[in-house]
Amino acid sequence: QLQPVESGGGKVQPGGSLRLSCTVPGFTLDDYAIGWFRQAPGKEREGVSCLSTSSMTPRLADSAKGRFTISVDSAWKTVYLQMNSLTPEDTAVYYCAIVPEGDYNDCLEADYMDIWGKGTLVTVSA
Repeated sequence: QLQPVESGGGKVQPGGSLRLSCTVPGFTLDDYAIGWFRQAPGKEREGVSCLSTSSMTPRLADSAKGRFTISVDSAWKTVYLQMNSLTPEDTAVYYCAIVPEGDYNDCLEADYMDIWGKGTLVTVSA
């Protein structure tokens, strides 16, 4: 079944780092757009970062610029989100989402993404 699986969430102190991973067991992601999204309590889901094979240049939301990095392994099996300098405002459930042959220009839009993982919780707290 085509289902993204996220891992790597947890609790971290302000200023700390976490690396999230997204895989789709049994599949490679080299023909998809892949995005990381997050949803904090009481807030709408928002795009954090994404990339696609249509453009290897990653996209980053303003809130992520300078702190977060998206990358993919050479086999296109795992997509990572490295998060540094975390603040309490980064606390949220983080989701990985994919869309076949997705376009770089749209991959930060939640409505554009097709298949979602169940999410991993990131808590930034002292």
